[in-house]
Amino acid sequence: MNGNSTPPSQDVVRFDAVRKVYGRSTTTVTALDEVSIGLRRATFTAVMGPSGSGKSTFLQCAAGLDRPTSGTVRLDGVDLSTLGERALTRLHRRRVGFVFQSFNLLPALSVVDNVTLPLRLAGRRPEKAEVDDVIERVGLAARRGSRPGELSGGQQQRVAIARALITRPAVVFGDEPTGALDTRTAREVLSLLREAVQKAEQTVVMVTHDPVAAAHADRVLFLSDGRIAGSLDRPTVEEVAARMTRLGARAGELVAQGGAR
Repeated sequence: MNGNSTPPSQDVVRFDAVRKVYGRSTTTVTALDEVSIGLRRATFTAVMGPSGSGKSTFLQCAAGLDRPTSGTVRLDGVDLSTLGERALTRLHRRRVGFVFQSFNLLPALSVVDNVTLPLRLAGRRPEKAEVDDVIERVGLAARRGSRPGELSGGQQQRVAIARALITRPAVVFGDEPTGALDTRTAREVLSLLREAVQKAEQTVVMVTHDPVAAAHADRVLFLSDGRIAGSLDRPTVEEVAARMTRLGARAGELVAQGGAR
């Protein structure tokens, strides 16, 4: 057995005592402070917190886009700290999908070519049935030949979701995937992510500031000052909003105390 991996576990992402510090000497900022948590397979997790709480750093470390200062991050059983840049790139291409707020599509490519790009980068030949299936799932069968500039924002995000799902990744990471969309379109995109979890048994981890978006998740994980500040299972919008209000008030108090010193 490969020394970098473990048998499949219930956790597709695992943090053990993860700490991430930016800066040097007296100007350091602790973005993550001894975080230990597991995110289970075939679930939809939303990550929330006030500005500066560490949620973006959490996502970047979980996805292997940034390396922790100390502690261990495992992704699909692989200890990311053991991987060099080439091995990490291979892992990203084969086992990770990304959906960003800004879509990040290539404007010169068609819907089909944007969707199949991860397969080509990974050296895999796209299978027509597989490509047709994922494009059908996101409702773009009639726009296969269109380029991003010919699509609405919601349609472009659908292309991005199809691109994230085409490699059948262990986990799809979303960074504010509905942040640039109107309410109705955002709901449609969230429903697609929810369907990917329920029907295709994908795993989705999404950073969001929106309680409505978070309420689509199985679990909402809250961060504050770089630490886990609790979680809610299958919460309502009102429950998420109330928790965020309390965390925001607490963060404001801490800032005020720091300024008074």
